[in-house]
Amino acid sequence: MSKSKKLDFSVNEFVVYPAHGVGKVVSVEEQEVADVKLELYVIAFEKDKMTLRVPTHKAIDIGMRSLSTGDEVAHAMKTLKGKAKVKRAMWSRRAQEYEQKINSGDLIAIAEVVRDLHRTDDQREQSYSERQLYEAALERLTREFGAVQGGDEDGAARQITDVLMSRVVAAPAA
Repeated sequence: MSKSKKLDFSVNEFVVYPAHGVGKVVSVEEQEVADVKLELYVIAFEKDKMTLRVPTHKAIDIGMRSLSTGDEVAHAMKTLKGKAKVKRAMWSRRAQEYEQKINSGDLIAIAEVVRDLHRTDDQREQSYSERQLYEAALERLTREFGAVQGGDEDGAARQITDVLMSRVVAAPAA
């Protein structure tokens, strides 16, 4: 790594990769691919037992970003508190939109999916695909909230659940 180019992310920094969520940059390495030297971020996704190598010059273009700030987390929490917005479109179209939001890596968009797909015990049963999307979005949200709060995913999960449940309690009065 003789280049003096400033890297966008540093080793041991938590980052968000749009399609996979929160990971940790474990190293920056050089590899030769088809006679071209590439500088790569090596990102570990502990929970998924996965390692990803991302060319350093492409990281920002593909949407890799630093963890959200406290303000962005607060905005996502506010989004969770809002009223669910469910379009009257066919489920396949809505499912596609939810999937795109989850894979965008955008914390607010992911919070919208969690808000819109959250069900309480007294509401109608979720379909398998609804539950899958909800759980994927909830996991992404929880992991990022937890990482922002210093690694406390359990605390983040409780916080998110409390917000979602407070919405339910407040709903009949509205």
